[in-house]
Amino acid sequence: MTKDASFRFTHAITRRPAATITQGLRAVDTGTPDLATMQAHHAAYIATLRATGATVIELPALDAYPDSVFVEDTALCLPEGAIIMRPGAPTRLGEAAEMEPQLRALYTTIARIQGPGTIEGGDILVTGREILVGQSARTDAAGIAELRAIVTAWGHSLREVHTPPGVLHFKTDCSLLDANTILSTERLSASGCFDGYKLIHTAPGEEAAANTIRFNDVVLMPAGFPGTRQRIEQAGFTVVEIGNSECAKLDGGMSCLSLRFTPS
Repeated sequence: MTKDASFRFTHAITRRPAATITQGLRAVDTGTPDLATMQAHHAAYIATLRATGATVIELPALDAYPDSVFVEDTALCLPEGAIIMRPGAPTRLGEAAEMEPQLRALYTTIARIQGPGTIEGGDILVTGREILVGQSARTDAAGIAELRAIVTAWGHSLREVHTPPGVLHFKTDCSLLDANTILSTERLSASGCFDGYKLIHTAPGEEAAANTIRFNDVVLMPAGFPGTRQRIEQAGFTVVEIGNSECAKLDGGMSCLSLRFTPS
């Protein structure tokens, strides 16, 4: 995999928010998401991806799955093929099954986490040199071991790390800005998991800004975190802010809302 393949993509898959989004999972109840506001934010997100020249596939809402807007957890898309995940939340298992035929239409190679272990895409950070996977409440050692066997056969190196207590996903607290640069909270990087990378820390009190995505030539970040935005821009990146107030009520962020890839 080339270093640019971790942030340069020709395609993205998104799914429209379900009307049942108000029933979505959340670690702490900070309020009920407003569907209309979420739809407006989601439209801005898709428009930003398309503005880079990418093809964005918008899948219809799945009202049977309140959390289905967060498509990233259902699969890992690599240049060699796509891997269907096995979500750690039982109510989300059906989402992965719904995503499989979409990816089969785009990829020649599809693998699947069979279980009994669990793993979600939100715990996986693909860099230019390795795949980092955080063990969390949703991703366990057995799921990571099964993923390791698949990606190792495809020529990738996988390193297991640990998500801080009380943090839903590994990428809740970090994101890739380029092949060698990672945006991270200080509580996560304190573990030393990013030794050897260039680090940009979120500004004090702005830990919720850590989940961004680098998509081609722009960094999409949640709106409302000026200190972190300044740090990213000072490092030479072009930033686009997207409203995330409603997804945040369901522990969701920028990376959660899309699968990003170049089909094989």
